[in-house]
Amino acid sequence: MAELELRHLRAICAIAEEGSVSKAAIRLGVTQPALTAQLRSIERLVGGELFRRSSNGSIPTELGRSVVRSARVVLEDMSALLATARTHTQNPAEAPLVVASSPMLFTSALIGELRAWIKCSELRTEIDSSGPALLDLISSKQADIAVFERFEGMENRTLRDVEVRTIVEEPQFVALSSDSPLAAQEEVDLIDLADLDWVVPPPDQDTMRLGFREACEKVGFTPRITHHVTEGRTAMALAAAGAVCLAQPASLSGPGFVIRPLRGAVLRLPVVLVVRMDGLLGNRRHEVFACVAHAYRSIVDRNPTYAQWWADHPEAHMDVDAALALPRPTRPT
Repeated sequence: MAELELRHLRAICAIAEEGSVSKAAIRLGVTQPALTAQLRSIERLVGGELFRRSSNGSIPTELGRSVVRSARVVLEDMSALLATARTHTQNPAEAPLVVASSPMLFTSALIGELRAWIKCSELRTEIDSSGPALLDLISSKQADIAVFERFEGMENRTLRDVEVRTIVEEPQFVALSSDSPLAAQEEVDLIDLADLDWVVPPPDQDTMRLGFREACEKVGFTPRITHHVTEGRTAMALAAAGAVCLAQPASLSGPGFVIRPLRGAVLRLPVVLVVRMDGLLGNRRHEVFACVAHAYRSIVDRNPTYAQWWADHPEAHMDVDAALALPRPTRPT
């Protein structure tokens, strides 16, 4: 069952403090449609309307004022808890290394690479489908590095003491039923998917929400979105049943569905690495990128079609190739 998260509380408070969804979206570094969708999801969770639109902006309802008051208390308590925890960390070298990541095929390989390269007392992971939530972990100093797909509106975020680096601009593939006539093709034209039902993440977690619709409309159709799904296996099951969804290019075909590239790589999504400059790895960010590069390269050959695309487009991963050439340590340092 879905539950309220800290990012939801931050969103509610931002809307109340800014007095408008559009201004709050700029402050949070997300698009206005994404924040509106997130607000609707929050209102479903709490069971009522939190804000009413008027000529003066977004005005909290009675329920909204109550929720905002409680949200501020929770956020203040969380900040106090983190401050206390940091105060009691006597030796920074004993602090755990925290890696935040969206669910990606190379996440487990990245953990292995970091263990091989970086000496730390403990390595923890925080996995979340929401790019803004992962960036919040970095901004609040709860994570040392984060890896996720660049989300629309990220350029609006005010980021201090961090380095953002693009790993690769991934071409988006699609998953569709193995019974579909399109499954026999090596590549699929986006326009040929116009009559299918689409499976996409919820609006507040969809990193390609606007770009995807723009690409579809450019070739002449509006996607018929019938399924909002956050979990990959469910999305693939729906694809096997006759729908279609975007897929990471290193994904493999499975029971009832196939993975096919979109002709012309009409949709590309940057995968980024964010490193806290004031964190444990601030002075080792080049080594961290090398870890990411080795981890990402390890999954490319899973899908021969993606491996061929990788070979045909060296310009898309020059930084990765350069990082792969760095000498590797024999033990963590």
